[in-house]
Amino acid sequence: MTFADRYTLAYKTYPYARSPDQDLDAPVRHQVVIVGGGPIGMGLALDLGLKGVQVLVLDDHEGIGMGSRAVCYAKRTLEIADRLGCAAPMVDKGVVWNLGKVFHREEKIYEFNLLPEEGHKMPAFINLQQPYFEMDILERVHALQAQGAPIQVRGKNRVDAVQDMGDHVVLTVMTPDGPYTVEADYLVACDGANSSVRAMLGMGFEGEVFKDSFLIADVRMKADFPTERWFWFDPPSGSGDSQLLHKQPDDVWRLDFQIGWGADRVEELKEENVRRRVAQMIGQDVAFDLVWSSIYTFQCKRMSEFHRGRVIFAGDAAHQVSPFGARGANSGLQDTDNLAWKLKLILDGKAPAAGLLASYDIERIHGADENIRNSTRATDFITPKSEISRVFRDAVLALAARHDFARPLVNSGRLSVPCTYDGSPLNTPDALPDGPARTRPGSPCLDLPLKGGGYLTERLGDAKGADFQILAIDTETPDRFAAHGIDCRVLRLSAAENEMLRARYLGDAPAAVYLIRPDQHVAARWAGWDEGAVRDAVARAIGMEG
Repeated sequence: MTFADRYTLAYKTYPYARSPDQDLDAPVRHQVVIVGGGPIGMGLALDLGLKGVQVLVLDDHEGIGMGSRAVCYAKRTLEIADRLGCAAPMVDKGVVWNLGKVFHREEKIYEFNLLPEEGHKMPAFINLQQPYFEMDILERVHALQAQGAPIQVRGKNRVDAVQDMGDHVVLTVMTPDGPYTVEADYLVACDGANSSVRAMLGMGFEGEVFKDSFLIADVRMKADFPTERWFWFDPPSGSGDSQLLHKQPDDVWRLDFQIGWGADRVEELKEENVRRRVAQMIGQDVAFDLVWSSIYTFQCKRMSEFHRGRVIFAGDAAHQVSPFGARGANSGLQDTDNLAWKLKLILDGKAPAAGLLASYDIERIHGADENIRNSTRATDFITPKSEISRVFRDAVLALAARHDFARPLVNSGRLSVPCTYDGSPLNTPDALPDGPARTRPGSPCLDLPLKGGGYLTERLGDAKGADFQILAIDTETPDRFAAHGIDCRVLRLSAAENEMLRARYLGDAPAAVYLIRPDQHVAARWAGWDEGAVRDAVARAIGMEG
């Protein structure tokens, strides 16, 4: 089924319809109201709905956008989507790739493999136009709604005012039938880089706008280019200072052209000028159709705090990075993955709001700063701002073709990887000194195939609740464990016949016990079972005193 067919069957995806809330004298209270129906807002709604949280999405449009926009989705995003039940259609439709190549003029200076090791269910990346991604999430939401999940989505519902009353939030919502008022225990703003909620609350969005411009063109063509990420510095075509080529589904290719800060945007977006640049890059004799085009600038910004009172920010509303590195939608979904289980515990009265919401700020600001740092470094390398910077870049490019030591200095966009929450207040100090650094407290769990079939990420965590998981490797533990009102499901494995398990979770240790959060990040680990230590670690991981 084509995207157009799916879009039509989804009947505008979520058209405006008058809600019962608009006909009542008193505002209706919802547990969570999400402003913004893009992939981040709908992803959070899906996650919360699976956990039984009553959630309402308010969007000023009536459906998904039709421009390609974000196209690269990383392994961690796919693992999150898999837990939410919508990864399979994404991977089936998406273009899977692990290999990238970097060129300087006509010469390939090096290539890289983003997933050189085996044993992961999900690939390093897929390329998939954002409307497909949004549709896959929305179709999963529709399926859950049909099963009675407490998720509402309202199109043409624009939020015009927000008031945090201390114990709840009041929103004034404008519709084609006029305004009405709705209340929320918590409000999550997922309304993009130009967040109206952020503006209403007078909260800042500080950072840097880089003085350069890039033209995106999605073209449909038959081509023999491999399914790899190709990036050129000083491309021989002369169609831009740098170029990027990616394959997408449906014979659509994403082309990026660096066109300079002084470019006339109106002129550059004229079809004949876009087509001229495309033809310069792919060849004058290659037939293509122009699908979509846009111009963007690099911006790296974030809020100083990701929540204030009962209003929380996620995705581009909280932080913004340049597209090189595919850190926008990927980091946004990591925001919601971090937030959903915390809101569930808070709303169920099992954890203090202050501690868990503070940890959301700390952990996701840490992630945003990591993304901004990597994005800024890539931007500075791709677009040198001084003569000495350009001399350095060109010297690195010249050396990288022949010398291994120079290749790590080449930066065409460090691609998205999951954040490790080093220093999080929810972490218990590491008690497995011989354990692998990659699975230390704060790290996302590493996948691996299990004896008898399936993968570890499929067994860890539970999208339908906020349970913790205990992973026991070659050591005894209780069958189940509960502490501070938190159920901890137990998974026992042996490394005797699984070298990947040993390498990724034991290292030189003979045995291990891991406490794993609902978002599949490691909260604590030990060399063996210690009930008191596990109990204290659970308390710490939900924002309580140990």
